[in-house]
Amino acid sequence: MANLKEIRNRISSVSSTMQITNAMKMVSAAKLKKAQDSIVSMRPYSEKISDLIDKLVSFSDETLSHPFFSNVNKGKILIITITSNRGLCGAFNSNIVKSTINKAAELSDKKIDIISIGKVGKEGLSKKFEISKDESSLYDNLTFENTSKIANGIINDFLNNKYDKVFITYNQFKNAATQIVKFETLLPINSTKNLDKVKINNNYIIEPSYDSILETLLPSSIRIKLFKAIKESFASEHGARMTAMHKATDNAKDLRDQLKLTYNKARQASITNEILEIVSGAEALKN
Repeated sequence: MANLKEIRNRISSVSSTMQITNAMKMVSAAKLKKAQDSIVSMRPYSEKISDLIDKLVSFSDETLSHPFFSNVNKGKILIITITSNRGLCGAFNSNIVKSTINKAAELSDKKIDIISIGKVGKEGLSKKFEISKDESSLYDNLTFENTSKIANGIINDFLNNKYDKVFITYNQFKNAATQIVKFETLLPINSTKNLDKVKINNNYIIEPSYDSILETLLPSSIRIKLFKAIKESFASEHGARMTAMHKATDNAKDLRDQLKLTYNKARQASITNEILEIVSGAEALKN
């Protein structure tokens, strides 16, 4: 059994760790509220943009010949991975790394480029892939304008037929304890799946023109979809970290209580031994 000093040191160390994890939980809880409000307010706008594109596609079959809807066959795929710059958030980052590796295995006949948004994901993926671009600095100033710069580069590469498809993988926020790993197609835009639902009323007057609306709306939808995915991931990160730190705090508390019990038992045993030694010494003096 460890001596009393070692047990006291361990109790002190565990108590300090518990204070740190509890503080991190509280910080993540505060940040989560703001991030959650942001993504909840953004989702209806993003969904409405997608619905509008579906309706525009239903008006004319010529829409599907637009470069944003067309497939090329260059044998090259781009995957955008969205993780975090910091760890201590459970399986949040490792789930994205696994998702990317599994998808890459399915596309083994294609050459894959990776754009990493998040330092932790980059570290995990760089062991298996060559990271073509690291955009982790985006988290230093996460705004729609800065996200649009990344999206514009991706759009230009796709329009220049550099990639067959562009995928995006991220954690979708459900609640503080649950994050859903998503792997979605960013480009080309797939609107044909909803045509039957939206071909209800196409008696619309389109101004200024069909083409000019598409030229503005389609790139905007890609920027919004990327920004929404990053916002989803940002809220999920704080939810995952809050949950992980809550569990860590509970585990530290259980360990501290166990160590205190061990300490009390060791202290009682030490006192008992001292009493026995005193009694034995007194008996020896009598003899």
